[in-house]
Amino acid sequence: MEQEKVLLLDDRSSGDSRARDGAQWRLFTDGVMGGVSQGRLTYDIIDTRPCMRLTGEVRMDNNGGFVQAALDINGDKRFDVSDYTGVLLDVYGNAEQYNMHLRTSKTQRPWQSYRATFQSTPSWQTIRLPFLQFEPYRIEVPLDPADIRRIGIVAIGRAFYADLCLGRLALYR
Repeated sequence: MEQEKVLLLDDRSSGDSRARDGAQWRLFTDGVMGGVSQGRLTYDIIDTRPCMRLTGEVRMDNNGGFVQAALDINGDKRFDVSDYTGVLLDVYGNAEQYNMHLRTSKTQRPWQSYRATFQSTPSWQTIRLPFLQFEPYRIEVPLDPADIRRIGIVAIGRAFYADLCLGRLALYR
């Protein structure tokens, strides 16, 4: 059997907010639009594996409802990943549902994105999210994998406590 080909974006070996290419993971909450959700990004070791940990209280007050860890990839330039099938992530969570959001040059408004949902478990798991699974949110243009700009891991849409660890982020064929 042929080994899966991946393009590694982050393996958390930096131990801090930097991904493999030096880009910084950043925390965003609904506070940017008046919400009251609280979040933190920390760097941890879970079951001997280094990870970035997104935690926080997602609250729906004041039209809020999200906590996000986001990584701008390839600086301000287009990142053509059209040769890949989708996004691969190794996560350890608290048995809650999370989203992955992708942004392109076409997502001009802060609320626009391409979204896919995944279920976390309280053990390490590898999740594959095919680009075809990402649904446009408040944008009419379909996702163009030749124009990815940002990848976000998001706790969103309902009141709950977020606790999700990311051990690896990659693209797969």
